[in-house]
Amino acid sequence: MKQSNYTVIQNGESCDVVDVPEVPFDAFREQLLQAVEDGAWIAALFAMPADRSTLRAFVILAHSHSGSLWLSSTILPDEFTALTPDCPQAHLFEREIAEQWGVKPLGHPWLKPLRYHHSYRKEKDCWDRKSSTAILPGVTDHFQVDGQEIHEVAVGPVHAGVIEPGHFRFQCHGEDVIHLEISLGYQHRGVERAMIGGPNNRTNHLVETVAGDTTIGHSLAYCQVIEALARTIIPARASALRAISLELERLANHVGDLGALAGDVGFLPTASFCGRLRGEFLNLTAMLCGNRFGHSMLCPGGVRFDADSDRVHNFLERFESAVSDVTDAINLLWKSPSVMDRFEDTGVVKIEDAIELGLVGLVARACGIEADIRSDFPTGIYRFTNISTATWHTGDVFSRAFVRWIEIERSTAFIRDLIKSLPQSEIRIALEPMEPNKIAVALVEGWRGAICHVAITDATSKFAHYKIVDPSFHNWFGLGMAMRDQQVSDFPLCNKSFSLSYCGHDL
Repeated sequence: MKQSNYTVIQNGESCDVVDVPEVPFDAFREQLLQAVEDGAWIAALFAMPADRSTLRAFVILAHSHSGSLWLSSTILPDEFTALTPDCPQAHLFEREIAEQWGVKPLGHPWLKPLRYHHSYRKEKDCWDRKSSTAILPGVTDHFQVDGQEIHEVAVGPVHAGVIEPGHFRFQCHGEDVIHLEISLGYQHRGVERAMIGGPNNRTNHLVETVAGDTTIGHSLAYCQVIEALARTIIPARASALRAISLELERLANHVGDLGALAGDVGFLPTASFCGRLRGEFLNLTAMLCGNRFGHSMLCPGGVRFDADSDRVHNFLERFESAVSDVTDAINLLWKSPSVMDRFEDTGVVKIEDAIELGLVGLVARACGIEADIRSDFPTGIYRFTNISTATWHTGDVFSRAFVRWIEIERSTAFIRDLIKSLPQSEIRIALEPMEPNKIAVALVEGWRGAICHVAITDATSKFAHYKIVDPSFHNWFGLGMAMRDQQVSDFPLCNKSFSLSYCGHDL
């Protein structure tokens, strides 16, 4: 694949916006499809105003085999030939662009609102709605299957449990699911638009709350974007403490999810233990920074809190105790035939579907795809201390649970080694001013998968545009695929095995 129509950068780097090639749309479409066919995946695809009347679309293509990011752009017409029929992983990106800017991707097979808001451009609407028309979330045409004995089951948006709002509509024949449509957008918060004009005093808070259980992951991506724009390299000790925080976040969520999976099949020993043990890892994060979810731990230029020898000693003591208990509790799962009977062959996603849909993170690795930002696009301490990619090949609930367990084992070994050998340096340095008219990209392997942040600065070095892609954005459609030909009663188990973020989608 020729690179002449791309600017190539590494993860955590920036370049001049003017250096990103601007090619005609047909060429942009053709080269994007070719790159995906050659093995790249779409890390981000978004549009922003080029001037008062035109839109410019940017694509960030991630090439895992070379560890490079390819950037290209095009002026987006009001109507264009959709990418999705030839590239399903563009599906949600095109719906998002259509809803935000009132353009029409012609031939899109599933063109409907994503987050249920008015277009950002006056007098432009993909569905020709008037600006005075009220837009209600979830009110749209849903896919329907006709036939004898076909019936619909609607779940949500308000759920019995303490979870976020989301609507799930099943087309069923008896107990068997033919199709699941997932409709989100009930809590559109406007995070990306609130970032424009920053960074300012609110920006750290915004990125820490993009997804409440991924505070460290999104904060790290944000910090790397800022540091790329300021051409700043942080101290080694800060990189190590950031990585420890990121792996602690992974441990807390993986342990909590394995406990919840055990609870969904009525296996109370692991469910009860893991509910408590998740708290132990959250408490270890609080030991580092005073907040269980890692708020205020990271900042552009480094970290705010150090770990002296006494704190490291206390940390290791509690850490080893928690790891020992987790090992005992989770190994009960694999030794229980009743648990294995419910986990195995339930909610299977085939590897070819996972590749075509562009699934990321542990969901993709559970289908046998070797993809991990920490290995493929390493930054910070991961450039020197690698964590082997954990995969399994069956694509079912068992696989998604087992990959979590492998990652728990590897993250605990990583933290144990790293905290005993923290580099001796400062933990934070002053940033140089951010450069004007730049674009910076950062990828981070959060506990769910690839997090992508893209920032574009204006002539005054403020954010002219800020794009966030949470891993859930890539993976929601995978849950729909996992439910095909399953019994509808398997939905809670399949849903938990994906453990996706509603708020991370509803930005």
